[in-house]
Amino acid sequence: MGHDHHASKRHKRPRGIYLLPNLMTTAALFAGFYATVAAMQGRFETAVIAIFIAMIADGLDGRVARLTHTQTAFGAEYDSLSDMVAFAIAPALVVYSWLLSTMGKVGWLIAFIYAAATALRLARFNTQPLDEDRRYFQGLPCPPAAGVLASIVWIGCIYNVPHRHIVVPVALITCLLAGLMVSRVRYYSFKQIDFKGKVPFFGIVSLVLVVAAIAVNPAQVLSGLFFVYALSGPFVTLLQMRRVKRRSKRADRRLKRSRAR
Repeated sequence: MGHDHHASKRHKRPRGIYLLPNLMTTAALFAGFYATVAAMQGRFETAVIAIFIAMIADGLDGRVARLTHTQTAFGAEYDSLSDMVAFAIAPALVVYSWLLSTMGKVGWLIAFIYAAATALRLARFNTQPLDEDRRYFQGLPCPPAAGVLASIVWIGCIYNVPHRHIVVPVALITCLLAGLMVSRVRYYSFKQIDFKGKVPFFGIVSLVLVVAAIAVNPAQVLSGLFFVYALSGPFVTLLQMRRVKRRSKRADRRLKRSRAR
């Protein structure tokens, strides 16, 4: 009896959570929440920087969990809920408070569409089968989408752009980002990069140059990088569709030739 009791104790799941990766997730959640508070107070540049900090923390939590072998189902769920605050609610409320509020009901509806699209994107990502191609994401990931919105707000604040000139383009970009997130457009995931392995010298040099450029002109460089990534998905998808068409044409020709013989 005593032996059975000890065995059942041993087989019980260990209680508690891993501190380091969940601490990173909490930092991302805090930064996202702080961004909404700053936006309510009209401190839009601070709000944008908080969203970028949330991105860094979000990028680190998964890497830390993988490197320290502390990946858990709890961590994955917590990360997803944190993403919802940092990359759905925060950017939607920041862009609404900054600009879309001037459009009245249409403005908050566009902000809501963006937040809802992010929620759908996260739900789809969480329920994806494990055997899917890990090199690509299906649909625009929510951190880069939030990065595009945040960088628009940042540049608008830096250059003090009159709202009436950009309200329609920003509303359209917000809707486009929402569409790309729920689309089946493929985006490179960068998961193939081995951070523990060797990298070419040119790779290190280019990384140093990018970091230096971000340090000199953070708003312009970051916005450029996020816009390029957001546009890369449709471009990559079109290229892949062309390749598939070429292959199918070649296969048809071979079939015709074999039949002619």
